[in-house]
Amino acid sequence: MNHQQSSALFTKAKQVIPGGVNSPVRAFKSVGCDPIFIARAAGSKIFDADGNSYIDYVGSWGPMILGHCHPKVVEAIQQTAATGASFGAPTARETQLAEMVCEAYPNIEMVRMVSSGTEATMSAIRLARGYTGRDKILKFDGCYHGHADSLLVKAGSGLATFGVPTSPGVPADFAKHTLTATYNDLDDAKAMVAANPGEIACVILEPIAGNMGCVAPRAGFLEGLRQLCDAEGIVLVIDEVMTGFRVAYGGAQERFGVRGDLVCLGKIIGGGLPVGAFGGKREIMECLSPEGGVYQAGTLSGNPLAMSAGIATLELLKQDGFYDLIEEKSAYLCKGLQEAAAAAKVPTSLQRVGGMFCTYFQAEEVFNFEDVKPETPATFSRFFRTMLDEGINLAPSQYEAGFMSAAHSQEDLDRTIDAASKAFKNL
Repeated sequence: MNHQQSSALFTKAKQVIPGGVNSPVRAFKSVGCDPIFIARAAGSKIFDADGNSYIDYVGSWGPMILGHCHPKVVEAIQQTAATGASFGAPTARETQLAEMVCEAYPNIEMVRMVSSGTEATMSAIRLARGYTGRDKILKFDGCYHGHADSLLVKAGSGLATFGVPTSPGVPADFAKHTLTATYNDLDDAKAMVAANPGEIACVILEPIAGNMGCVAPRAGFLEGLRQLCDAEGIVLVIDEVMTGFRVAYGGAQERFGVRGDLVCLGKIIGGGLPVGAFGGKREIMECLSPEGGVYQAGTLSGNPLAMSAGIATLELLKQDGFYDLIEEKSAYLCKGLQEAAAAAKVPTSLQRVGGMFCTYFQAEEVFNFEDVKPETPATFSRFFRTMLDEGINLAPSQYEAGFMSAAHSQEDLDRTIDAASKAFKNL
């Protein structure tokens, strides 16, 4: 494919934007090529500045579950834009969307709208600390919860070792309050809690890890964390920024039957517009200002454009059979990818939960970040570049999930499987 315009735009962008991108993974560094610049999107496809079209499995990193530019969502945004894009004041739409979120998640009794997933997780952690009066938090290696300082941390070698920053600019004195355990290892989490008795405010995790590919929780893992938090007075924060309204209308918590004390949600509740939310038990949420002393604020929180797009999106997701359709399409695609890999004798572990999926280029199943073989990302990079040349847009990293939308057609799925057959053979 010709990417001349994208290359020119990237060169220009690098003069005024660090790395030429406004979020690091967009730079395509891990896949060894320059990024494509997108001009427009429609349904299951995106179109770059050179006029090339791609079947899209990124979906703005998850929220475009209806496909791009769904007519009803576009109409809702247009109608709202004509009445004002931002007020910094309450609107009825905020309450309407909040009611829909609470209806979908029985454990969310109150919800606060914010502008991003990072803001949601950052605020939920602050609230958990304020509610419990404790400072430390426990997260899991390979789970991404945004770029707030306390979350850009990797644990030290010993169980009681304090966390150390994984990014310059994060003070060590601040990072030391973050502990990190191995995902899907309940014993490791228990040991961390035992080594820090009465000091941990919250445990935060992705119920399905979507930032190390696509890793489902092992049987008993979520249930064990719920019991551990109950026994130790720890707030369980379930980060459904990626999985909420994606793997089921009630998210991963509905799918696995385990509920958090606080829940974080992302762009899908705004139809892909900049929005996030956190919510949970009333007694915890009432600790937020102006009811309580835990401060959180934002001029764009509850932005009318995002609220309108979110209401339109959730109304469509509520339709009978919607998630069955996503499940069927995802199962068909993943079966085809597995068969194509087997025919090319390429070892793969294809992992899927609902409309989220990932192909690891190794025979061994992945249960945590350490399970990914060192050679796997390099193989994925070669696969990615061939797929892009064949008109298939995947996330430009081995450690990101792919996403199915309602707009993907049978022709799209078959074309993707055919392209993958070529890509596997090229390996």
